[in-house]
Amino acid sequence: MADAEFSDAPHPLASPGYGKRSAPYELPRGRNDFDHLPAREAAIAAYVDRLPEGSDISVKTLAKHLPYGQCALRTALNRIQRAGHLRRGRECLGGQWITRTWFTRTPRDSAWWASFQQGDVPREKAPPPTRSRAYVLLAALGRTNSVLSLSHAECRALTPLVEEWFDRDATEDHVLRALTTGLPQPVHHPAGLVRRRLTDKLPPVPVRRSPAPLRILECGTCGTPGYADALQDGDCGPCRGDDPATPGPRRLPAAQAQARAAAIRGRLEELRG
Repeated sequence: MADAEFSDAPHPLASPGYGKRSAPYELPRGRNDFDHLPAREAAIAAYVDRLPEGSDISVKTLAKHLPYGQCALRTALNRIQRAGHLRRGRECLGGQWITRTWFTRTPRDSAWWASFQQGDVPREKAPPPTRSRAYVLLAALGRTNSVLSLSHAECRALTPLVEEWFDRDATEDHVLRALTTGLPQPVHHPAGLVRRRLTDKLPPVPVRRSPAPLRILECGTCGTPGYADALQDGDCGPCRGDDPATPGPRRLPAAQAQARAAAIRGRLEELRG
């Protein structure tokens, strides 16, 4: 769709604390990010993707800036949500529940959104290079100190030990200092010394996880709040037309799952009040 079809007026921000929020760990922007979507949905998703954080992406506001009516936009946003790019929900900040709309150019499945709701989101891992960062560091040790020159086979054998340091948030400088500071004279077996130091000086496992946010995602069709792993492609079971007698992803009976959703909704209403 040509850019001329979109409004030239600056897109407004939502009220402080509301509006668009980008999901974490997105892959770099590319030309084909939304090619899997229909043309209308792809154009809308690309527009929202380029909006700054906190932009008002309500249907009413988007209709003022895009060449689509509110009904068409509502349908398109629901399709974008089912494709894994969008989730609506609420998040508790400082004791106050805030309405959120999370957007990601990298499509996510229901399992990812379930982890996101619990505050435990794994990073997407880029394909490993032909020679890893750990291998390159070991191969370059001889240039740092000639007595630590290692062979190709020794570098390959020691690479997993260095990668474990990196997994524990150690930097390259940290590893180099551990390997090169206070060397004995002479060094008879460079590979043995490096292995011993990588093992004996291995740093502790870092505590990365902060307390999980209080976060509840909604069904994209009826707006019923619930557990993310019970929402497949953003919709709850009744809106997908599932058999009420079929247990959900947590293997709860449908009646119990509906009662739980009603309890969550009641709690949200209490917090709003």
